[in-house]
This record gives sequence, C-alpha cells and structure tokens, in this order.
Amino acid sequence: MRVVTFGEIMLRLQPEDHLRLVQCDRLEATFGGAEANVAVSLANFGMDAAFVTKLPTHEVGQSALNSLRRYGVDTSYIVRGGDRVGIYFCEKGASQRPSKVIYDRSASSIATASAEDFDWEKIFTGADWFHFTGITPALSPTLAKITLQAAKAAKAKGLTVSCDLNFRKKLWSREAAREAMSEICGYVDVCIANEEDADDVFGIKAQGSDVGKGVLDRDGYVSVAKQLADRFGFKAVAITLRESLSASDNNWAGMLYTKDGAEFSPKYAVHIVDRVGGGDSFAAGLIYAMMNGYTQRDAVGFAVAASCLKHSVEGDYNMVTAAEVQSLAAGNASGRVQR
Repeated sequence: MRVVTFGEIMLRLQPEDHLRLVQCDRLEATFGGAEANVAVSLANFGMDAAFVTKLPTHEVGQSALNSLRRYGVDTSYIVRGGDRVGIYFCEKGASQRPSKVIYDRSASSIATASAEDFDWEKIFTGADWFHFTGITPALSPTLAKITLQAAKAAKAKGLTVSCDLNFRKKLWSREAAREAMSEICGYVDVCIANEEDADDVFGIKAQGSDVGKGVLDRDGYVSVAKQLADRFGFKAVAITLRESLSASDNNWAGMLYTKDGAEFSPKYAVHIVDRVGGGDSFAAGLIYAMMNGYTQRDAVGFAVAASCLKHSVEGDYNMVTAAEVQSLAAGNASGRVQR
C-alpha cells in the first residue's frame, strides 16, 4: 500500500530549551512541514510513503531531502530547482505563554513551482492514497491550481484522497481559503480538521464550544462533521479535539464521523514536549489505520494515540512505531520504563 503526500518542507529554526527568540544567540536547525511530517510518520509505521515537493539544488535543499530519506520516505518525485527552502522560526511556549511561529517562506521553491513540474499520472502510478493539506494551496494562487489538478488526477486514478484543512491565517484570508478549498474539497474522500478549521474555512461552527477557553461540546462536533459530509460528500470526517489548559498541558482526543455515525477516542492528558506536528501525526495515524482495515473506533483510537505520543517528541517528525502506538491505544499509558 502506497501513500503520496504533496506540500512544502521547511527549515525549522528554534531557540534551545524554552528560550525566547530575543534571548537566544544560537538556533537549533531541523526540517518539517505538514505533508512531509505525514510521510515520515507513515514510513516509520512501515508503509510505502512518498513525498512530492520542489527543492533547490543547493546544500540546504539537499539537507531537507536527506532528512526524509533518513526515515525511508520515497523522494524520487521531488523536483529540483528554484532558489530557496522556506524557513519557520518556532518559539516554544510554556505554562501560560503560548508558542509562536514566524514564517519566512515567501518565494520558496515550491511556492514558485509551475504545473509543468509535476507529472501526476506518473506520480500516482501504483499509489493507493493521496494526502495534502490546506497549507499547500495557500502558498500561491498557482499552488492552489496545482493542488486542484493533483486531487483531480488522484481521484481519476481511483486513489483515496484526504485533506487536512489546516487553515493558516498568516498565509491567506478566510475568503481566499473558502473559494479555493470549496472546489478542491469536491475531490476529497476523507476530511481532517480541528476545532477551528471548519469555522475559519467554511463558516461551520461547533455550537457550545469555546476554543479559547478549552471548552468542547461533543454534539457540536458531530453536527460540524455532518454538515461537512453533507456539503462535500466526504466519506469520513475526522476532527481533533484539543482542550488547551495551558501551553504545557492539553487534553487530547478525536472523533471520526462516517455514514454509520460518530466514534470518539479516549481522552489523554498530555504534558507537551513539542506540539508542532501533532495534527500531522493524527492524520498519519488515521491514514495508516484506515488503509489497514481498522474499525471506525479503532481507527480514531490509533490516530489519537499516535498524536498523543508525538506531543512527547522533539521536532516536527513523529519518531514512534506502529507497535508503540498500538500499545498506547490498548491502554498502556503509564509511561513506565520498558526493560
């Protein structure tokens, strides 16, 4: 079973420990990006995962590509060219101080890519699943068109298509997101969102919930999922449920909605080491579970457990195995030393 993901991989720069950017005199360098994170997670689960993007030919571009190869991601369809790798600066929050992200990704290689760079017929040969996020079409009007072309091509070849809405207000407006994503979502089978995305992109709000105060209402999210499925014909809608108690501590759960109704996962009390990539690890867990024939309840349980573990791992990539996720999903949540 083969999964193809498409998007941007960036250089991540962050202060050591929990220092603020204005305090530090050195930065740690790693790589990450939504769809790249999904591909690495799936490769770590033992799946055949390919990541498609465009990277410059210089050493920073090669380092980004090498970071994917290290974990067994297929990079053979990565196009080389352009001038720069996008950068994001990550200042990790703690307690009541929130984390902050500063983007420096304008005119990156993928943002300036053209439709001719990607042969989707060839890329999707032998593939079973295509995944992207709402971040990719937000990078440029051309990328929005390319993402639409990719979704159409995947659908035409019989792939399952998944999209994590992932609205980023620093990249585009709600109006631009709604226009582009409304068309793209017509080719999506599995939609993934969090408590804000459906409202920001499509104006569908969970009644009885207050994200800022960490208040979640289950019935409201079932209603959101049903409205999304009814509007776009999604076969499944997955929603992550985060109760933000502080930057250091969250409650974490998820819901998976299909024509058979809604299933909720157990809720985990998470003490956060690094929350960046948490949603991507959920998406990867869901893709893995659905492709391996898990029941609806077990699929959302696996996805949430995978993401729960990611919150304990530094960096964008989720460095856990399928066996470790299955152990947590089975109830082994004590964190005792394994000998």
